[in-house]
Amino acid sequence: MKDILINNMIQQLKDIENADLWIDENFDKKLTEVNEMTAFERPLPDMHSIAELMSHLIEWRKEVLSRLQGNPRGLEMTDAANWRTNTELAKKGWKNMLQEFHSTQQSIIYFLEGKDDVFLSTPYPYADPAFPHDYQYLVTGLIHHDLYHLGQMGITIKFLKMREINQMA
Repeated sequence: MKDILINNMIQQLKDIENADLWIDENFDKKLTEVNEMTAFERPLPDMHSIAELMSHLIEWRKEVLSRLQGNPRGLEMTDAANWRTNTELAKKGWKNMLQEFHSTQQSIIYFLEGKDDVFLSTPYPYADPAFPHDYQYLVTGLIHHDLYHLGQMGITIKFLKMREINQMA
């Protein structure tokens, strides 16, 4: 069996979107609990909204795809695009955000489907010399990043539901 690693990573990316995972969550399942009204709400002032989290994931998916294509680093942690405001995101609209969210994931999967395990072990040419890494590191990091923020979405949704229940009481 060849290309076991890249096929596994592609499958993990697909599974995070909509599979019946061991963690009993995926993005499709979580996002069905959100609508145009709740997407842009922060349940607490210092807690990100679902739209903010999705935008953050979209930006990093675009960035990782760009790096996988051999481009220099673009997005940095301090960039405004890393955490856009709800006001800015609301102008884009929830449906457009959902579409972009799914299309960025599909773009990465499509790109990786044309690669092999050797590609994953190729050093990323623009890595900081103090922290050299390969393309596998980027894809693994993206998977971890997605799972981390999937959990955050779950907490945010739970807080939104609790607030709704408290407002009805």
